[in-house]
Amino acid sequence: MNTLAAVMQLLVAVAFVSIPMIRHRFGPAAKAAAEAELRRQAVRPEVLQENNLRLDASGHETAAPVTVAVVMTAVAALNLAGAGPAQLLTWIFSSLVVLMNVVIVYSNRTAVKSVEAAFQRKGDPELARVEVASFLRAAENAFPGWVRAQTHLRNTAVFGGSAVALVAVSLA
Repeated sequence: MNTLAAVMQLLVAVAFVSIPMIRHRFGPAAKAAAEAELRRQAVRPEVLQENNLRLDASGHETAAPVTVAVVMTAVAALNLAGAGPAQLLTWIFSSLVVLMNVVIVYSNRTAVKSVEAAFQRKGDPELARVEVASFLRAAENAFPGWVRAQTHLRNTAVFGGSAVALVAVSLA
């Protein structure tokens, strides 16, 4: 059962690494589309950079998912080795991954409201004029159509893989 848990944890690691990989590959197109939308709205695209707002895979957009992948890979290695703390660490980190993915899904579902609030908090009158829904839709539409399916698959892998890992170590 520890092998099953390890395989699921590696699946979760791959799922998390896919996030910055896709953003890195298609982020420039999303940025260009978002900037074109800003121009359409008569908002200077430079306002994003002036307020330290990014659409790429830099900073926490890469660091967080890669850290999750590294931790899950380490716990998978402990499970494969049959190490004593593997069960406890699986319970801790697989549970945290589920909670983190709930936050990610919630954040994606409430993106318009949260970005509107973030733009307002910046206090930049030009940024406050942005029609956020159109801005985000333009960026999202720059990604290939298969990315939406990949997002659903990634969420299924994270939720399902974590649940299977938890059950597997419980039965071990």
